[in-house]
Amino acid sequence: MSSVPALAQSPARSLKAEYKVAKAQLLERFRTATNVDALMASLARATDDSLRAAWNTCELPAELALLAVGGYGRGELAPHSDIDILVLLPDTPMEHLEARIERFISLAWDLGLELGSSVRSVSQCLEEAANDVTVRTSLLEARRITGSAALFDDFARRYREALDPKAFFQAKVLEMRQRHAKFQDTPYSLEPNIKESPGGLRDLQLILWITQAAGFGSSWRELEARGLITEREARELRRNEGFLKALRARLHVIAGRRQDIMVFDLQTPVAESFGYKPTATKRASEQLMRRYYWSAKAVTQLATILIQNIEAQLFPSTSGITRVLSDRFVEKQGMLEIASDDVFQREPNAILEAFLLYEQTPGVKGLSARTLRAIYNARDIMDQHWRRDPENRRLFMDILKQPAGITHALRLMNQTSVLGRYLLNFRRIVGQMQHDLYHVYTVDQHILMVLRNLRRFAVAEHAHEYPFCSQLIANFDRPWVLYVAALFHDIAKGRGGDHSTLGMADARRFCRNHGILGEDGELVVWLVQQHLTMSQVAQKQDTSDPEVIKRFAELVGTERRLTALYLLTVADIRGTSPKVWNTWKGKLLEDLYRATLAVLGGARPDAHSELKSRQEEALALLRLETVPEGAQKALWDKLDIGYFLRHDAADIAWQTRVLYRHVETPTPIVRARPSPIGEALQVLVYVKDQPDLFAGICAYFDRNGLSVLDARVSTTRHGYALDNFLVAHTEEDVHYRDIANLVEQELTARLTGDGTLLPGPSKGRLSRLSRTFPVTPRVDLRADERGQYYILSVSANDRPGLLYSIARVLAEHRVGVASARINTLGERVEDVFLLDGHGLSDSRLQIQVETELLRAIAV
Repeated sequence: MSSVPALAQSPARSLKAEYKVAKAQLLERFRTATNVDALMASLARATDDSLRAAWNTCELPAELALLAVGGYGRGELAPHSDIDILVLLPDTPMEHLEARIERFISLAWDLGLELGSSVRSVSQCLEEAANDVTVRTSLLEARRITGSAALFDDFARRYREALDPKAFFQAKVLEMRQRHAKFQDTPYSLEPNIKESPGGLRDLQLILWITQAAGFGSSWRELEARGLITEREARELRRNEGFLKALRARLHVIAGRRQDIMVFDLQTPVAESFGYKPTATKRASEQLMRRYYWSAKAVTQLATILIQNIEAQLFPSTSGITRVLSDRFVEKQGMLEIASDDVFQREPNAILEAFLLYEQTPGVKGLSARTLRAIYNARDIMDQHWRRDPENRRLFMDILKQPAGITHALRLMNQTSVLGRYLLNFRRIVGQMQHDLYHVYTVDQHILMVLRNLRRFAVAEHAHEYPFCSQLIANFDRPWVLYVAALFHDIAKGRGGDHSTLGMADARRFCRNHGILGEDGELVVWLVQQHLTMSQVAQKQDTSDPEVIKRFAELVGTERRLTALYLLTVADIRGTSPKVWNTWKGKLLEDLYRATLAVLGGARPDAHSELKSRQEEALALLRLETVPEGAQKALWDKLDIGYFLRHDAADIAWQTRVLYRHVETPTPIVRARPSPIGEALQVLVYVKDQPDLFAGICAYFDRNGLSVLDARVSTTRHGYALDNFLVAHTEEDVHYRDIANLVEQELTARLTGDGTLLPGPSKGRLSRLSRTFPVTPRVDLRADERGQYYILSVSANDRPGLLYSIARVLAEHRVGVASARINTLGERVEDVFLLDGHGLSDSRLQIQVETELLRAIAV
């Protein structure tokens, strides 16, 4: 039963109907409106009317007041924003209030209002505000809807008296930094939160909260009148704020709920609501998101200027010159400032000099508002003549060659649009989306992340993260060559065609214009051309095959090229998404590097010498484990050379120690241990072989939330399967030592008895991202160069049960799997299987297998 009195039922139904009709009409207008301020104000007024009517229906005492707080307090509501209200009580206690207030709130919910409500006295409000900056902010824009005007005036006066503008400024700036850190300090996520991300609506609201608290004004026009921003900046702020508000409003309406994240599956309908149409090279969503990124970039830049100007007015005693750096620049409290407003007009070279000084001057942590404003106003100076100026070319190379600060300088150059105006092709990829399901940044931000990763290899404080990379770069002559290659490796994305080939031309032109000649210039161009090659070889080819290593060594040619490509590859993969890189991929790349380095050093890629080397190393490890001399022979005599080439010495020793007493065992053996190379579980299965064994094991892993990263399958000469799996749990923070025993017991039980495993999983549902950006399933089956094995490459959207579906098809056709390399790239998989070539030479069987595989991986 409703808690609202019977006499209120009829008015409640009437009020609900009125509000529903009014809101529906406004939502329909929100769907296409570009200027939403009036609509947001109308929705707030309609909400006021409903709340006022509910208040009057419940006959609350005249001594109370109903206030709108938060965004609602500003007198504006987005279509599905929360409605935050405060029932304000006098400090003098009143009897029988609780039940009546509960009736009011219940009635408001019955009307369809999604409330965020609080009930406090004036003193309680002030106490909460003193302890919590969020409450202090919410109350800053409090507005009376109905009730006692005297009580509200008393509250407003006491709140103002208690408010410390300086402390409020400091708290809000700290809060902003923490919020930005949650979004990796970038607005360029491919699914940004348009309210909370850097450059979003919250940054604009924060500025107005600070200026309102300080008494500087509560609108861009008032801030312009006070001299905190110029007329042009005020116009830019209004324009970008209007776009962000319209974007958020349409996102709410199209989603049918409060939705502030521009998820992929909503980007296209929102773009179409703005009138964007797909072109031959750009989706409608890409055009909209590019506009969003440029808007967020402008907001970030203008917000930085404003916050510095506000700080200078709030803390005037700390805004003086700290030291003179040159006749062009001074330092003001850690910020680099121009000595005169027209310095860039008089001396255009000073634009790049500012970023060089920023790197070179200890204690300087950014550019001042005056400098940022001057750069913003000097955009027309950065033309073709400016780009071709030899002094500017020298300055740009000096920026790349500094021992510290390169990443910060280039990010700041991108934020201020200087980088895109100096490198015009870089400007083309600012805000360029990537629809490959594993990049989580726009192209320009990915490039800067790659450069950051390379720089971190060279910084001593980060040497513990990737010690091998740090060791290599420490001995790499002229590492700035790598930074140039990083800048150009993806610069041609979005143009159509092979971006590696197109990027080569850009890199070659840059090197010629900037005096990067001879070996260094050739290396830059070669790295741009080959920047995907090493990851493809490591993840998609059988690197246990000496011929694979030999061909890769011939392509690389020199140790310097190998090291450069390895460092760029690691930095590139790490710069796509935090989820893409893992220690297993790191091991694949490092193993390929070391094997190739040996060949470049004169070692012959000979399978038999490699076999002997690994066996000797494994024997040395077995002696440390007190395994009897010669005990390994019973097992090793049953294994072919492929087994020893596909496993390293440590794995050979571990498997031998487990199995040497059980070579002829009639019962299955399953052993699991935390992987020595990172967060994963290594599982050994030794059992009499059967046709669907691999598929059944994959089914078990899938049902238990274990994703297969790598599988190395061997069949002994006496008919046993010796399979080694590397699996990772789909949930984070799993302790693999704790689940190792469980996997051993359960998988052994499945393999015992009649030898059957659980039936395979049904086709799992695609993730949201995969449904939005489906990958065309591809299957490629071809013989290797010697015809001994067949290589199966599968590309598809990832989903539960996918690996089992593939394995099942192979099992049904009696196709043996020698190894499987599972490469998950975000929502896409690129799996490579090395298959036993027996029978696959029949072209009809090949076609049948490929056809059934395509059917199996299709959604």
